[in-house]
Amino acid sequence: MALFEIITEEIKKAMLAKERVRLEALRGIKKEFLEAKTAKGAGDELTDETATAILQKMVKQRKDSAEIYTTQNRSDLAEPEIEQMKVIQEFLPAQLTTEQLEAAVKGIIVETGASSMKEMGKVMGSATKLLAGKAEGRAISEMVKRLLS
Repeated sequence: MALFEIITEEIKKAMLAKERVRLEALRGIKKEFLEAKTAKGAGDELTDETATAILQKMVKQRKDSAEIYTTQNRSDLAEPEIEQMKVIQEFLPAQLTTEQLEAAVKGIIVETGASSMKEMGKVMGSATKLLAGKAEGRAISEMVKRLLS
């Protein structure tokens, strides 16, 4: 079952269970998915890869918002953002641990033959494609920098 259909089923379950925060997060996901499906050039298709990228973007937005609210001592606004982020993360593939990420990046460095920071772009290009959905771009970038320097 595609991610779009899974989200639709989860919305029904959340409505029946009267889970307000979960329902709000799921409706937000579905809205983003519908916008991506109907975007110009999308051809009314939503691949799981595109859906995963959308979910990652949504998690990052919620995390950034929660951090801003926390720094402004607005825990009343930060808590719903964190709860929604947790709901969205349920539909993402499992994230790599630091050790797994390091091993994957080392393999990519060997595969590309990179040996210095000048070749970071080449490594990052391969790494972001291979590790899409499994690790944040920032974490990949930091690991590549650390291993190449």
